[in-house]
Amino acid sequence: MTRLLLIGPPGAGKGTQAERLALAFEVPAVSTGDIFRYNVTNKTELGLEVKSFMDKGAYVPDSLTNAIVADRLKETDAASGFLLDGYPRTTDQVAELDRLLDAEGTKLDVVVLITADTDEVVARLLKRAAEQGRADDTADVIRHRLDVYAEQTAPLIDVYSARGLVVTIDGLGAVEEVTERILAALTERGLRASTTTI
Repeated sequence: MTRLLLIGPPGAGKGTQAERLALAFEVPAVSTGDIFRYNVTNKTELGLEVKSFMDKGAYVPDSLTNAIVADRLKETDAASGFLLDGYPRTTDQVAELDRLLDAEGTKLDVVVLITADTDEVVARLLKRAAEQGRADDTADVIRHRLDVYAEQTAPLIDVYSARGLVVTIDGLGAVEEVTERILAALTERGLRASTTTI
């Protein structure tokens, strides 16, 4: 049973590391960003609602995000653990996640905080925008998202640090190096990957 949360600014490499860690621990990576983008791409009712916020670089409201995550964590593949990427983003969402996990008699094992230099993050996201044609990743929107992250999400680090759950990882460097840093930190916390072949 492994329940992880990845926190870090947009562009810090959370999505990439989430995929790799999910494979290593054989748990599903639950990414609110992926769920939102899937619905936006498929023009679902949820997708249209989400798009109106994403286009402005704003976060999707807690009520909507909470409902989506609650549904996802009820799926059978999440029964033996999960890796959260992009949720919770606010202290209200932390309270909702606590409530969800308490109801199941479980809790988070570790919160992995991936850090990255702001200029590096902006450069990464602009490059990704060019490669993937993502209209939501303009320089202004990226900097706004970083400001929103600092304002709303950084306080989560204080909450989880007070619980002794946070391990801080430098997100700069080769993808493999960052993964190795995370796995080493998790091993120190008593969490061993099911496989090291990623």
